[in-house]
Amino acid sequence: MPSKSTKVKLSPFVNEAPTNFSNPKEAAAMKKAFEKVRAQFGRTHFGRIAGEKISANTDFQSINPCNKKEVLGTFPNHTESEAEKALMAATEAFQSWQKVPVEKRAQYLFKAAALMRKRKHEFSAALGLEIGKNWGEADMETAEAIDFLEFYARDAFKYQGPQAVVKSPKWLGKEENQMIYIPLGVGVSLPPWNFPLAILGGMTLAPIVMGNTMVLKPSPDAPFIASMFMALMEEVKLPKGVLNLVYGGAEVGEALVSSPLTRFISFTGSKNVGLRINEVAAKTQPGQRWMKRLVAELGGKDAIIVDREADLDAAAQGVVQSAFGFSGQKCSACSRVLVDEKVYDKFLEKLVPKVETIKIGDAEQNAVMTSVSSEKAFKKVSEYIEIGKQEARLLTGGQYRNENGFFIEPTVFADVPKDARIAREEIFGPVLSIVKVKDLNEGLEVANSSEYGLTGGVFTKNKKKLERVREEMMVGNLYLNRKITGALVGVHPFGGFNMSGTDSKTGGKDYLLLFVQAKTITERIN
Repeated sequence: MPSKSTKVKLSPFVNEAPTNFSNPKEAAAMKKAFEKVRAQFGRTHFGRIAGEKISANTDFQSINPCNKKEVLGTFPNHTESEAEKALMAATEAFQSWQKVPVEKRAQYLFKAAALMRKRKHEFSAALGLEIGKNWGEADMETAEAIDFLEFYARDAFKYQGPQAVVKSPKWLGKEENQMIYIPLGVGVSLPPWNFPLAILGGMTLAPIVMGNTMVLKPSPDAPFIASMFMALMEEVKLPKGVLNLVYGGAEVGEALVSSPLTRFISFTGSKNVGLRINEVAAKTQPGQRWMKRLVAELGGKDAIIVDREADLDAAAQGVVQSAFGFSGQKCSACSRVLVDEKVYDKFLEKLVPKVETIKIGDAEQNAVMTSVSSEKAFKKVSEYIEIGKQEARLLTGGQYRNENGFFIEPTVFADVPKDARIAREEIFGPVLSIVKVKDLNEGLEVANSSEYGLTGGVFTKNKKKLERVREEMMVGNLYLNRKITGALVGVHPFGGFNMSGTDSKTGGKDYLLLFVQAKTITERIN
């Protein structure tokens, strides 16, 4: 049982501000950070189990998607054997870590946040070089990672010690009652490639600050950033075995999920993989002593409704930002626009010129839009573009090339049928479908017809319509008259409904409850 903590005075949580790269000093510092990160390229990396370096019989490489000839590093392809060893190390470490008071556990997060803040540009440069984020997108992700550490470290304190219970009635006799939260045990962290620092850090360290121990398996598309994160946690001297790192693909991931040693799984990624994890986790293994808990954030087919009473300039700007930031590779990205037929043509006239001003280039050169993340992503998105050319009218874009990197133009299809594949299926790239609807009624009907329910939004100046959308649009994060991406920790708790996951609100005040269990203790007083 965790020790009761003493009172600690904490400063209020404040979101990390974005960097102003128009400042020549900041721009120069960012360029220097790219040089510093690039100097680390070409190394052989290892996993970490109980603090020991772990290799494998085979390996794989991480490639710069904007320059596919550039290799960031070589990483071990771990197997079921390493997965089990990592879980065993975490199980052993849990025996002591669960007893560490919250003020000591939180200090590791505070120290890691301080170091990350000091090296903010280096982490951002790594995001640019490994997954193609431009300076602004990378900077905001690093800021989000810092926010997660600062927010969860502070929030952990409120769950320590006895929680409030109702006073027992006199007729029950004299007794003392308390309820406390205790950690679950060993967890598995399976973060995505599109936010491989912020989401990875948040979903890995939130359970740790609550007294759990973790095995982290990053996406094979972003192992370099995971190695930087692990090095950071070693630098703050997180005890050995509390966090263990293994690399690899589906085989090692499934071994981690299916093991009877695993108490819970925290996953962010695609619907198909998430459903597979749910299936595997639900099957009880020999020797398993618990029902596994799954915390999952999956995909989206996020829609913005443009009402006939919308500010069309603001709507066009919001759609462009939502659809093409980070090449549309955010689970929150707008991929469908449902436009009232009364303003349909006017909206397209305003949208297309804005899309066509987007310049594509290298992340290191801070292009507005860069490559997609990998060859696999390039193939999937380009296939959907060809499907779109058969299903709808191509307004702009539609070209793709992968001679040097995996570049795809921002692509917009108009006159998209409601039941078209590009209007229903998650594409996860810079492809936008415009659907004409009769009015707000049909817009809501089409928006809610998706199996997903992550983010959504509406543009309208009519307050009654805004109130209706508040009530009827079934998404976890709803945005009115603004873009639908860019959730801030604490400000916009994030997570979706239906096939978008378990609505586990990251950056929210109840997120940490997912990693504890409640114990009620009653003592009879004579």
